[in-house]
Amino acid sequence: MLIGRRGFLAGAAATMAAPAVLAQEGEMRFPHVFGETVLKEPARRVVSAGFNTQDPLLALGVVPVGVRYWYGDYEGGIWPWARDYVGDTAPVLMQGEISVETVAGLAPDLVVAIGSGMSRAEYDLLSQIAPVLLQEPQYSTYGTPWDVVTRTIARAVGKADQAEAMIVDLRARFAAARARHPDWSGRTAVAAWQDGGQTGAFLSDDVRVQFLAELGFVPPPALASLAGTSFYTTLSPEDLSPIDADLIIWISSYDRAADIATLAMRQTLTAVHEGREVFGDELLAGALSFGSVLSLPWALDRIEGDIALAMDGRPETVVPSSRKAGLVP
Repeated sequence: MLIGRRGFLAGAAATMAAPAVLAQEGEMRFPHVFGETVLKEPARRVVSAGFNTQDPLLALGVVPVGVRYWYGDYEGGIWPWARDYVGDTAPVLMQGEISVETVAGLAPDLVVAIGSGMSRAEYDLLSQIAPVLLQEPQYSTYGTPWDVVTRTIARAVGKADQAEAMIVDLRARFAAARARHPDWSGRTAVAAWQDGGQTGAFLSDDVRVQFLAELGFVPPPALASLAGTSFYTTLSPEDLSPIDADLIIWISSYDRAADIATLAMRQTLTAVHEGREVFGDELLAGALSFGSVLSLPWALDRIEGDIALAMDGRPETVVPSSRKAGLVP
């Protein structure tokens, strides 16, 4: 497993960004971790160098000329929830580290690199080709909230009003889900993962945890106490108690169902014995991990029912995703 956006782990929180400062008429300034990027006009040819920034660009009707590959066997690095937004255009797929030569050959007028893991040296080099948009200083490398990413990119491409409408719509969807399930408010939930014998969980600076927060859930105290500078934590194989919450969602971006089902210490968790597990297969886990204005509503539509079954208070209730994954008989 690769930790960070180069694998399937990624982080995000949920707040609002400060608007760009207008220095001159038509000029937009975007402060970020390495300084400030200035755009004199909305960008049209955009390279998406962040691991998930193609989603908000596509949602805004801007098909990037280049897309950074993250993971998954999907044509052009575009996952199902975003496929219909691409049209007949085929962005260049950039795999591995950012290639300056490839970016230069695409002749962009903006490189969106929020959540790219870009170094200062890479930023300095790419900035000689085109303006580079990075995360604001208050956010970690992979910790920019989905709404902030959407707003920031929208300003850069001249689509601010469209972005606000999408954000309002998604927040309304979350509000409607909370209204349908008021009993979820204040209950504990975790997004856990298992890979190659290592078990872990995502922390508050992560979009998967923020997704649960949007539904009214809170982290269990034992897990919240582990929060530090990272968006995830690993657990001792002898003690999985920090993830024993009212709800466990297993994030399995790779085929780890068998590993989770045979995890010995999993049987010590009360949530397991009471049927309060939901399994996120590659597609659902991917949607939660991308954590974008396109993927989050897609994920909500597919996971709400399973969460409701897991949280119905009846241990005998079968959660379909858990049974399909072999977590329950």
